[in-house]
Amino acid sequence: MNHDEQKQRVVRADNLAALVVAEHDWDVFAQLRSWKELQTRDQKPFLIVELADVHAVVEAKIWADAKEAMDAVKAAPLRGPVKVRGRVKEYKGQPQLVIDRVKVIAPGEVPDGFDPDQLVDPALAPVEDLCCRTLVFDIETVPAFDRRDLPPTVAEALADNAQRKEMEPQAVMGMSPFFGKVVSLAIGDGDADEGDEVTVLAVPPDGQTIADCPKWLRPMSEADLLRAFWALASRAETVVTFNGRGFDVPFLVTRSLIHGVPARVDLLSQRFALQPHLDLFELLTQRGRGPSKLDVVCWAFGIESPKEVMDGSMVAPAYARGEIVKIAEYNAHDVRATAAVYRRCRDLVLRYRADWK
Repeated sequence: MNHDEQKQRVVRADNLAALVVAEHDWDVFAQLRSWKELQTRDQKPFLIVELADVHAVVEAKIWADAKEAMDAVKAAPLRGPVKVRGRVKEYKGQPQLVIDRVKVIAPGEVPDGFDPDQLVDPALAPVEDLCCRTLVFDIETVPAFDRRDLPPTVAEALADNAQRKEMEPQAVMGMSPFFGKVVSLAIGDGDADEGDEVTVLAVPPDGQTIADCPKWLRPMSEADLLRAFWALASRAETVVTFNGRGFDVPFLVTRSLIHGVPARVDLLSQRFALQPHLDLFELLTQRGRGPSKLDVVCWAFGIESPKEVMDGSMVAPAYARGEIVKIAEYNAHDVRATAAVYRRCRDLVLRYRADWK
């Protein structure tokens, strides 16, 4: 095959979502989100590489015979832009990208066909200053509807569920993403010094503005809050929660579906994995041997409990009174406590585990 024929066998894809099984190689620009090195049964090294853009997240492989590509990925800055060349093949009935070449795009470099806006979620712009390697977050929720306005069959389903749980329907509404909404999302840097400021994205009650809004609080709609969260999560190496798999993340995913907001990071698969989502509750839970709530863990560790200020049952009434700043303060305190628990676990447990980096 001559050089011109070989060039014709490479097609540039507009984005990661355009990659399909084909008889030619693909060139595509992407953000290098992560990589990990494993070994084949023959003890040969290979890399699993996660690539992302605003259209898709793709897991690719680099085999040992593409050593230059492996070295380039290992030396490349995470979250930075790269141009990869590879072929999409079918593996166990699913398409799989096998990378042969990798070029790191240097700062200020604009190769032909490269559009940086295709790699980074535009929702990141208002919160880019909050990007961090270890993102700690927590949410507060309240009912989104007046129960009297629900269709009869929906109201009946709600009442039945509340009766089974022996809870008030209003409380059930606040716990369900179908009936409730996110009104506060607190964000902290898990690797920052203890006591560093936490930022809260908050949704004021309809028609209300926040007088003398604190610098650490950013008012916005629920849809914008969701967009900002997923943009930040996509930039973090590790997202840290306490019982995030059980409540926060599924709630955010479903609210995102309702608002038509892409959930750009998979924080629910691989329940016992430490990354990209570290749920401290999963790490510390006693499997029924005793209570493992955040305030219990904080008490045992000698960390100030967030429940001394407020508790979840008080959020909805406070929101009805327009006390969004008070809710945000409570939410921020929760994140400070979670971050303190994370640092204790990181320093005394996680750093000794082979699956932590």
